[in-house]
Amino acid sequence: MIAAVGENNALGKNNDLLWHLPDDFKRFKQLTTGHCIIMGRKTFESFPKPLPNRTHIIVTRDKNYNITHEDCIVTHSLTDAIKRTQGDENPFIIGGGEIYKQGEEFANRLEITRVHAPFDADTFFPEVDETIWQLIATEYHPKDEKHNYDFTYLTYVRK
Repeated sequence: MIAAVGENNALGKNNDLLWHLPDDFKRFKQLTTGHCIIMGRKTFESFPKPLPNRTHIIVTRDKNYNITHEDCIVTHSLTDAIKRTQGDENPFIIGGGEIYKQGEEFANRLEITRVHAPFDADTFFPEVDETIWQLIATEYHPKDEKHNYDFTYLTYVRK
């Protein structure tokens, strides 16, 4: 799973991000390019268009939901979405909040960008349970002219 989250596990509000962190966007692109990305319908609809060089697997309960884009697959359960990643050694669950909650049991790695501020949000990432997850890498980035917040990349693996 990959996510950027505030100190209070905030993910977003009104189907939008709460911050603009260009370096985090670059990292997301670098990690997910060439892979399957699994997301809920609202997360998919928050993109202006499908992200290049990735297979988008969209999970929705709406049986009539349809996307006619060659890089998009519509599924109706997270289990089915994961089955559609066959052949990809490193697919990513990219949100939103409900998909992260359901996806944690399937994940073997968490790539978290911890944004060092609390945010007013309506969508949250599940609490990282350190009895299940081991922190193996951190990389701190101070705020600067392009980034309004300090943030840290955190990589966890399942114990």
